[in-house]
Amino acid sequence: MAIEILPEFGYCVLVAVGSVFIVQWMGIRVGMARRKFGVKYPTMYSDKDDKFNCVQRAHQNTLEGYPVFLMLLLLGGIPHPTLAAGAGALYQLSRIVYALGYYTGDPSKRNRGAFGYLGLLTLLGCAISLGLKLLGWI
Repeated sequence: MAIEILPEFGYCVLVAVGSVFIVQWMGIRVGMARRKFGVKYPTMYSDKDDKFNCVQRAHQNTLEGYPVFLMLLLLGGIPHPTLAAGAGALYQLSRIVYALGYYTGDPSKRNRGAFGYLGLLTLLGCAISLGLKLLGWI
């Protein structure tokens, strides 16, 4: 079976590239927080200031799920490029909302970004669809 990459897959590529800017923005925020709160490298977390820890965790949590997001976006985008790109953009928007909530210093405000799981679950469905199509089951 041949895999055809539709021109609309370009949207998935652009969402993937856009995600790099979001991850870098979060990393810059960690660097700024390090200076502000005096947390030197290689120390990962502060035992003096939880506000730094909130900034660090927002970035770290995003990095922990980043490979899964990219894999689902790029595989799921093969059969469903526009749906996957939309779901990926929704997920990325949720990561910004998640981070901004976390940056307040109140960890419960990170939950404002929970809507991103709708995007991630959609990507999961798109990727499963690719596997089923490749196997000839659908």
